[in-house]
Amino acid sequence: MQKKIRFSSLFFGCVLFLTGTVCAAQTPTNILKAIVKIKATIPEDAYTAQILGTTREGNGVIIDERGHILTIGYLILEAESIEIFITNSKPVKADFVAYDYQTGFGILRAVETLSIAPLKLGQSNQLKAGDPILIAGFGGSEAVLGSRVVSRKEFAGYWEYLLEDAIYTSPPYPNFGGAALIGRDGQLLGIGSIFTQLNITGMGVIPCNMSVPVDLLKPILADLIKTGRSSEPPHPWLGIHANETQGRVFIIRVTPGGPAAKAGIKAGDIVVAVNQNPVNGLAQFFREIWATGPAGVKVTLSILQETQVRDITVLSADRYRFLKVSRQR
Repeated sequence: MQKKIRFSSLFFGCVLFLTGTVCAAQTPTNILKAIVKIKATIPEDAYTAQILGTTREGNGVIIDERGHILTIGYLILEAESIEIFITNSKPVKADFVAYDYQTGFGILRAVETLSIAPLKLGQSNQLKAGDPILIAGFGGSEAVLGSRVVSRKEFAGYWEYLLEDAIYTSPPYPNFGGAALIGRDGQLLGIGSIFTQLNITGMGVIPCNMSVPVDLLKPILADLIKTGRSSEPPHPWLGIHANETQGRVFIIRVTPGGPAAKAGIKAGDIVVAVNQNPVNGLAQFFREIWATGPAGVKVTLSILQETQVRDITVLSADRYRFLKVSRQR
C-alpha cells in the first residue's frame, strides 16, 4: 500500500528550498503536478511476474509535452496494461514505450493529452554528498520528503546491474519506486529505484534510497522514444542472481531456461574467475562479463561447485529477448 508523508513545517521548508531559483512556470504546485501514479498489470506468464509480481504501483514524472513519463523500469516491464493517475482526475491509459536494462529507466506515454507542464531534466552530475534534495511521489504536498545526498558511489545489483555513480539519499522515502529527486532549481535530478542500507563513515549503517541519475537518460532518450531501447550494443546477460560476501561472489538464483542454467551453473556456486581473471566482488564480476563483448558472446566462468573448481562456458544472451514487451509507437 502506498504510504503518504504528512508534514507541515517540513513542506514550507521545502517550498522555500525550491522557490529560491525556480522560474514562475515551475512553481512548487506545478512541479508536483508533473508527478503521477502508475499502476501496471503484468500477465502471469511474464518472465518477471514471479519475482516482481503481476500488479505493480509506483510513481512517474512527465518529462515532455507529448506525454512521455519517466519511471523506474521494473514498474512497467512486461505490462499488458498501464494506467496513470493525475491529481483530481480519473485514470488515464498509458502505453509502454521503452525499457533500458543498463540504466533501469522505463518510459511510458499517456494516450490522452495531459496539459501538464513537464519537469525539466537537470544536471545530476553536479549533485554531491551533503546536498539537500527533495524526494516526491504522487500525492501533492503530502508526498514530499526533505532529504539529503549521503553518497555518490557505484551500486551493484544482484540482477546483473551496475551503476557507476548512483545517488544515495537519507532519510529514505517509503514509496521510492519512480519517485522524483528534485533539485534547488525545481529540475529533475534522478528517479527512485530501491530501499537499501549504506555504511557511511562517522554515521555507521544507515537506511537510504538509491536513485538513478537523470544524466544517464540524456544520451539514450531519443533512442528509447524512437525504438524502445538504446542503440548501444546490449551487455551479455547470463540469467543469474548473485550476491557478494567478504569479496566472494555467490550465485543465489539461476533463471530457468536462461544461459547460465543451460550451461549447468547452479544456486550455491561460487564464482572464482571470469575468463581466467580473478573475481573479488560483485561489481568486478559484472565488469569482467561485460568486457568480454556484446550480448551473444561466450563467457567462461571458473566456478567452485562443492569441492571442485570447474570452467564453464556460458553462451550469453540479450536479456530483452526473454521479455514479453509490447510497444506502442
